Amino acid sequence: MLFADLFRHEADQRRIPAGQFLFRTGDPGDALYVLLDGHARVLVGERAVEEVEAGAILGEMSLVEHVPHSASVLAVSDCTFAAIDEKRFHRLIAQTPHFATEVMRIMAHRLRATNQLLSQE
Repeated sequence: MLFADLFRHEADQRRIPAGQFLFRTGDPGDALYVLLDGHARVLVGERAVEEVEAGAILGEMSLVEHVPHSASVLAVSDCTFAAIDEKRFHRLIAQTPHFATEVMRIMAHRLRATNQLLSQE
């Protein structure tokens, strides 16, 4: 599923200039974000844990768990993100089961990557 194509015309879009943060660790997790254009870096503390490009989703864990963000997202280049609030997120899951499966797949991938990082320390 190409999230960038699916959300390209989303009403709530946020443009983040290079060098600025979409969100920081500890910020409220009130939306899932889809990177529509640009290149961003996910940071845990000062450590870069993932580089993402158009189509990536971010902030899903905080939205699902109702907890603050556990990582920061830095725009490496000028970025455009679609913001999906909780109400819209639940509607998408109900209307598009494949969307829910893709979000779960991404969350599982990130959990596995985190486990691998922790086992290397």
